[in-house]
Amino acid sequence: MAVYDKKSMHAEEFINDEEILETLKYAEENKNNIELINSILEKARPQKTAHGCVCKGLTHREASVLLACEDKGVIEKIYQIAEEIKLAFYGNRIVIFAPLYLSNYCVNGCVYCPYHYKNKRIARKKLTQEEVKAEVIALQDMGHKRLAIEAGEDPVNNPIEYILECIKTIYSVNHKNGAIRRVNVNIAATTVENYKKLKDAGIGTYILFQETYHKKSYLELHPTGPKHDYDYHTEAMDRAMQGGIDDVGLGVLFGLEMYKYEFAGLIMHAEHLEAVHGVGPHTISVPRIKHADDIDPNAFDNSISDEIFAKITACIRLAVPYTGIIISTRESQDVRSKLLRLGVSQVSGASRTSVGGYTEEERPHDTEQFDVSDQRTLDEIVRWLMENGHIPSFCTACYREGRTGDRFMSLCKNGQILNCCHPNALMTLTEYLVDYADSETKKIGFELIEKELDKIPNEKVKTIAKQNVEDIKKSNRRDFRF
Repeated sequence: MAVYDKKSMHAEEFINDEEILETLKYAEENKNNIELINSILEKARPQKTAHGCVCKGLTHREASVLLACEDKGVIEKIYQIAEEIKLAFYGNRIVIFAPLYLSNYCVNGCVYCPYHYKNKRIARKKLTQEEVKAEVIALQDMGHKRLAIEAGEDPVNNPIEYILECIKTIYSVNHKNGAIRRVNVNIAATTVENYKKLKDAGIGTYILFQETYHKKSYLELHPTGPKHDYDYHTEAMDRAMQGGIDDVGLGVLFGLEMYKYEFAGLIMHAEHLEAVHGVGPHTISVPRIKHADDIDPNAFDNSISDEIFAKITACIRLAVPYTGIIISTRESQDVRSKLLRLGVSQVSGASRTSVGGYTEEERPHDTEQFDVSDQRTLDEIVRWLMENGHIPSFCTACYREGRTGDRFMSLCKNGQILNCCHPNALMTLTEYLVDYADSETKKIGFELIEKELDKIPNEKVKTIAKQNVEDIKKSNRRDFRF
């Protein structure tokens, strides 16, 4: 095994190319080693305790062996264990959010993104604060409570002051019974000082996709602009945590580089954060490259099939059992349906990836970052989830109660987080049904909530949750939370 230092703060130490290549070689050599594979599967399986379940997770090498294995029986076992882990720690809850695009001005030359500075066909737009308010009201009228703000990297048009002003505006808008309770932030890598400012602004999770961990490919895919600096970008999560942000979200853009390499790098990054900061990533996103304004995904020769995509997602769940996995509207309803049982715990709904898109009656395409495959309304998404046995959750209580970083992870790892998350999901779903759902969605939802309330094992929590649900139905009071 190559020597690499996952506790080092330097990118090429904790994302070590030699170690990844040796890992891929080891995985290929052992992909048919059933004795080894069975021991890895047994290690990944959740173990019952007096309080719930615990999981050991997997190293990047162990997880890479599973990803390399092509035996159908083994793959089915991977899927089965992924579902077991998902249910053990996240239950049947699925958190719902929406992206909010603030600006598509960008100085980078990323060859896979239509926001690259050379694209003269795309209309450049930046929301004013009044336009931000209008977008937020449109999202609140759907029923959203959690947003992820997005903006291109442009120090003139999108400085940190603009981002902070937008966050303040978003939190200030209260419309009817609507309020955005948590803003997650997906903006370019920045300084420790700026991360401290974001923390002080009350953000939830800081999200930054690596795009690719393969340095040579990274430099070719980001030929110009600040994002060209591989080390600065890859070390961003360390600076964010130094700035006090203890919930961070990783992700790669599958299809840019060989998926097995990306997978190993992603798990190594998670291992690094755990080793250095005592807490791994709060979320991992699994986007695939999609068609956009002047971007043809067929130009990239590392695209992955739906089957491989499902196996990647399941192996991530086995490797990092306590981390939330996000799948967006980039993917179709059919793909999302399959991945929901393989470990996904968060989905976007009714997303528009254009600047100012939510206030437009028709979905605008002139400023979209990528084509949206799942174009259903939020109410259709909520109903679909419930019809498939999931609880749509609009909960943001952990952020507001201080259950973040190692505090969240410790509750998750000892099985106690269910006492908070399950009743909170049911109460926020009740809010949605009362305020926004159509009659058929309400009927399905209230029947589901009644059944799920009875499943809460803690009698005291069950009693309080039932009373809170009834209070939400009868009055205008909102935001009960555990």
